[in-house]
Amino acid sequence: MNPEKRAAYLQLHLAIFLWGFTAILGRWISLQEVPLVWYRVLITCVGLLFVPGVITGLKTLQRKNVFIFLGIGCLTALHWVAFYGSIKASNVSVALSGLATTSLFTSFIEPLIFKKRVRPTEVILGLLVIAGIYVIFNGLNADFLIGFIMGLIAAFLAALFSTLNKKYIDHADPKSITFTELAGGFIFLSLCSPLYLWLFPKAQLIPTASDWFNLVVLAWLCTAFTMVLALKAMKHLTAFTANLALNLEPVYGILLAWAIFGENKELSPNFYLGAIIIIFSVFLHPVLENPTVKNKLRAVLKK
Repeated sequence: MNPEKRAAYLQLHLAIFLWGFTAILGRWISLQEVPLVWYRVLITCVGLLFVPGVITGLKTLQRKNVFIFLGIGCLTALHWVAFYGSIKASNVSVALSGLATTSLFTSFIEPLIFKKRVRPTEVILGLLVIAGIYVIFNGLNADFLIGFIMGLIAAFLAALFSTLNKKYIDHADPKSITFTELAGGFIFLSLCSPLYLWLFPKAQLIPTASDWFNLVVLAWLCTAFTMVLALKAMKHLTAFTANLALNLEPVYGILLAWAIFGENKELSPNFYLGAIIIIFSVFLHPVLENPTVKNKLRAVLKK
């Protein structure tokens, strides 16, 4: 393996590990999900202004595309609100297990947006994910069910905004797209804040000293820095390798939750069986989509 590719592997796995750590930070931060995400997008936007090429790229964006990316940013903000709401309502492991179903939703949303046929392998894997969800539902404490459902909503929104990103990613520089989307999320949450304050008048709005530290880590290290790191890594890795590695995010997050919060004591064996089924299907998806594997499977089926 050449040094550039080895460095790219390390960069990508560091980025994925830090993405898994965002769930841990979400549990540590005392703010509820809406103000938490509001501060996250605000601090990240400020941080991205110092990333080379962002401001220059913004000047080249077409007006039509600006509104598209702002809209995708609203979906991204809602995804984060649902994800952190899932953590607050249950725990990190439950939230990440819900989020791991993103590939299931993507397998149906992507053909709709790109007007393609649903692939049989994705239907089969989707059924496997549904089986995992069923096992989790049967093994979850009633107190955690709302959190798991919010995790599923977060997964649906992640599938939707990531598919839309895939459709429009070639229209501008990725760093500028990220800034525009986060700005859209910030504007959207700011406009929604009067409704939020009316519904939750006693909500904590000012972060504590430890919250400020964790928010900065979340925004600059786990969001802005990881974005740049992942972009650098993608230049030297295939899409297959990158997608396979990205599936480690819920694994890293759940293992961190075990080590830091002892969440393995809070959940039943049924929950972990369901989570293993979902994560297995997530790992299996890019393997089955690999052209070499596809050709071998066709050869076996023809015999």
